[in-house]
Amino acid sequence: MSHAEEIQRGDRFEFGANWARFLTVLDDERIAQARASLKAMLGVETLEGKSFLDVGSGSGLFSLAARSLGARVRSFDYDPNSVACTRELRRRYFKDDPDWTVEEGSVLDPAFLSTQGTHDIVYSWGVLHHTGQMNQALDNVAPLVAPGGQLFIAIYNDQGGTSRRWTAVKKLYCSGLPGRVVVRLVFYPYFAAGRLLADILKRRNPFTSYAAYKSARGMSVVHDWEDWLGGYPFEVAKPEEIFERFRRHGFTLEKMKTCAGGLGCNEFIFSRNPKH
Repeated sequence: MSHAEEIQRGDRFEFGANWARFLTVLDDERIAQARASLKAMLGVETLEGKSFLDVGSGSGLFSLAARSLGARVRSFDYDPNSVACTRELRRRYFKDDPDWTVEEGSVLDPAFLSTQGTHDIVYSWGVLHHTGQMNQALDNVAPLVAPGGQLFIAIYNDQGGTSRRWTAVKKLYCSGLPGRVVVRLVFYPYFAAGRLLADILKRRNPFTSYAAYKSARGMSVVHDWEDWLGGYPFEVAKPEEIFERFRRHGFTLEKMKTCAGGLGCNEFIFSRNPKH
């Protein structure tokens, strides 16, 4: 089944369309914050001399961040609109750059993956749990990491019954226009009220809080809400499940950042055993 057919059947969220809207608010500050978050998590100041594979590049923001840090970048995504977004950022900031390649392809396609080679850093933030076959996708990225290289992934935390309820919300959103309207009418005010309450309790200026949202990863709060509400297919995993899967593949956990058992993604950086 093609990407377009999955969208038509309500089996997939239009991630790329959401990222295209995000590009309208992308600015130098957001790019700088994305670059800073990548440096902080990887514990580096530069990626000069490194190869960086962005699996599911989405808006292209983190491919851009890696390239601006000096890495040779390959980006791919299953969603044609996400590919277009990534190509647009390449056109804007690194036009005709031979060290940044952008392609359309799936992490579930072994033939395509065989053309990607191995890389010093393989990056896939919040992507593999949206493939519909998360465990296969996790297994498929392992061979893309060069011996001694790093894998940086983020996977939704398993909250048990809460995760199952969110799956139902996402399916409703993707079912068509009425479903989208209902979900937005219910959850946009819910999310906004939650942020307002948190700001009041922490004595923060709500307007400053929204403006500062980009400081986390350079992202946009409203586009992240949209991505969360519509993000289907949707799978989750406990941190120990991710750790054990990559241990079996010959990886060592270098760093982990969890969402403390709550809603959101757990982030992992693994290194591949040079002998594996």
